[in-house]
Amino acid sequence: MDKGKLIARGRTAEVFAWDDKVLKLFLEGRAVNSIEHEAQVTSAVHKIGLPVPSVEGIVQVQNRLGIVLERVNGPSMLQVLRSNPWRIGELTSILAKLHFQIHSYEMPQLSSLREDLKKTISEQMDLPEEVRETVLGRLEQLPDGNAICHLDFHPDNIIMSSHGPVVIDWTNVKRGDPLADVTATSLLLRASVLPQFMAQRWLINMVRGWFRSGYLKKYQHLRPASRTQMTRWELPLIAGRLVDNIPEERDMILAILKKSVL
Repeated sequence: MDKGKLIARGRTAEVFAWDDKVLKLFLEGRAVNSIEHEAQVTSAVHKIGLPVPSVEGIVQVQNRLGIVLERVNGPSMLQVLRSNPWRIGELTSILAKLHFQIHSYEMPQLSSLREDLKKTISEQMDLPEEVRETVLGRLEQLPDGNAICHLDFHPDNIIMSSHGPVVIDWTNVKRGDPLADVTATSLLLRASVLPQFMAQRWLINMVRGWFRSGYLKKYQHLRPASRTQMTRWELPLIAGRLVDNIPEERDMILAILKKSVL
């Protein structure tokens, strides 16, 4: 069975044009239950009315499993920002409103973000015991919740279709405190590198900072919260990211945790 034309590639999957659909084809080694779970969750959030592609099914192509999805035409929000940086205010508003919309829905059947983080951090033997226990102690003080949390919500996962923005890549979704999901997005916006649509690196970083600040300000307008409430999820989320085992991040994450705790 032909995979079609490659249109995107990530750490865990490749995306191909599949007639009038798209095929998210996972790399070998991805657990079957993880793929099935992503398909089920994506289908569920689509059915409750969120702007999410519909799921057509799971297929096997050359010993690899993939999810066939509705094809959504349009550039990503990140591509729009790269081409039209003067639209930064409009785009941050769209991002905040869309995230708030997701958080207005509850899905109690999803696994708990807080409980999953607790398990993940407890098993991170690379963390000094004092750091691990401190982070777990802070996590215990944080609220659980039933709101849908995307946990990979950033401009490159938003397709700007002619019918409005559509959210893709529901791999990491959990239930939990909306502010945990906002903090996850804030961390992604702070750590990621924007495309170099400007030559000067300092200016790129400034635009990235403006985008992050604009998003947080507009989300806070929709869901009032103090700066402390917005940041208290940072250390547990950073520690939980160790489970992704990304070599270029690992030393940086360990250094941040040790500096913040010890």
